[in-house]
Amino acid sequence: MRCTPVALAVLFTAAFNAYSQNQLFIPDTLSGTSISMTMDEGTHSFFPGYTTNTMGVNGDLLGPTLLLNKWDSITLNVTNALATDSTTMHWHGMHVSPVNDGGPHNIILPNSTWSPSFKVRDRAGVYWYHPHLHMRTNEHVSKGVAGMIIVRDAEEAALALPRDYGVNDIPVILQTKAFDSSREILVHSNSDSVAMVNGTVDAYYGVGAELIRLRLLNGSSQRAFNIGLSTNANFHIISSDGGLLEAPVALNRLIIAPGERYEILVDLSSHENDTVQLMSYASELPNGIYGATNPGMGQMMTMNGYNPNVLNGANFQLLEFHVGAASSNAITAVPSTLVAHSPWQTTFADANRTLTFTPQAMGMNQLNGAFLINGVSFSMSTINYSIPFGNIEVWQLSNNSAIAHPFHIHDVQFYLLERGGFLPPVQERGRKDVVLVRPMETVKFITRFETFHNDTLPYMYHCHLLTHEDDGMMGQFVVNSSTVGLDQWNSGDPLELYPNPTQGAFTLNAPAPLTLINIYSPTGELVHTDTPNQESVELDLELPTGVYLLEWMTETGQGIERIVIE
Repeated sequence: MRCTPVALAVLFTAAFNAYSQNQLFIPDTLSGTSISMTMDEGTHSFFPGYTTNTMGVNGDLLGPTLLLNKWDSITLNVTNALATDSTTMHWHGMHVSPVNDGGPHNIILPNSTWSPSFKVRDRAGVYWYHPHLHMRTNEHVSKGVAGMIIVRDAEEAALALPRDYGVNDIPVILQTKAFDSSREILVHSNSDSVAMVNGTVDAYYGVGAELIRLRLLNGSSQRAFNIGLSTNANFHIISSDGGLLEAPVALNRLIIAPGERYEILVDLSSHENDTVQLMSYASELPNGIYGATNPGMGQMMTMNGYNPNVLNGANFQLLEFHVGAASSNAITAVPSTLVAHSPWQTTFADANRTLTFTPQAMGMNQLNGAFLINGVSFSMSTINYSIPFGNIEVWQLSNNSAIAHPFHIHDVQFYLLERGGFLPPVQERGRKDVVLVRPMETVKFITRFETFHNDTLPYMYHCHLLTHEDDGMMGQFVVNSSTVGLDQWNSGDPLELYPNPTQGAFTLNAPAPLTLINIYSPTGELVHTDTPNQESVELDLELPTGVYLLEWMTETGQGIERIVIE
């Protein structure tokens, strides 16, 4: 089903025309359980008097926002209408099987259609889609193939949050591009001096004097943004890559790296008839991050074309809001709490892995070369890790290079444990799939490889600087089914179990009524049984510490899960 977003009447447009040039483009939406998407070439006018060759999905530039509901079974029919290019389509951040992931192995040939089908298992939040063809990712994304995914669920729906798409719930896809003298897009360029939001240069948008929700996605090839408001007022961060935080976090600056997503609430209730700018305060970025004054740790370490670039180390406007009267159903209060989180505990980790980032060539010119993970470059035929299905693992990321790398892993969401030996900042304590690892910094996270396994088809992990990814800063892993035992097995319906580990109280959610629940002790004794015949079950058991097996059944599925009682 295709629908057009509700068009917000832009108040005071004539009065504000002197300050801004182009009304922000709001992508259309696609929803339902069968969605058709076509990648094709097109043209777009970024600058008056010039037409630029582009690529897009169901249009000339970018793509529609996909609106998905948790637990829905969906099919995405992706047609490649690019004249000569093969491509792929990756569902960034989503927990899907490797056959549906859209990595470099899921190639879509020209004039063919790929139709992945899967059940949406992700929490409410912002995800996105983009091509992932090896050595061509940056080209396809730079020319315009990217789009937002919004997942909705019951927990998010129960909160008083703005969610009127295109009115008080606004997609904000942040990008920078480089253009030649004919205004054609330059790929693999560090002269990305044109900032845009949703493909709109010098963007403005009309909103009400109320609480608005900005769904931020950094879709840039390389650039990090340091988000802030022209008023220097605090905004409230409510969500990171993998969904809502436990509680809003009030800040006036937020660094967002390529591939990352954050949702923020901005209170404009006292700004009726004003303009307020969404800014990137890049002058405050520390050296060693692409977009700072110096992309490397020192002044002498630079990149070809990086200087002069008017955006580097400078504060610049991303989007201007023209604030009119509040709507009749305005949201005015920031919720005090959001959703519960239960990170996996390190005491139950099955494995620890260390990934070290290094330049291919050391020295002052290292930023202009390729980068390696654990001393090797990517090979399509090399599986770097074989991970036992069900493993809880701690990954340590050590950056021994002079530039920051946003690390992304497919398949799973993770929780940060440490940043530079300290607890991560509060806004980074939710579920994530991208983390910016700064020069000479070590970051640790914990995750679990669950639900899917495939002995031959891999998932990817890589730097989300697309130039680095294309140059080989990437690896791949399989989740190996050979280790599947009695403690991790399911067929049919998925089961959501949280928290796990637990002190005895936990919740089971299934998309169909649970007809049987049995819990067995570490010695095999049946310690609890229930026939609830409902989709959501809350249990509070007084059990000794240890590892228990939970057997469950619905009319269409059954399985066994491991529960850790602390």
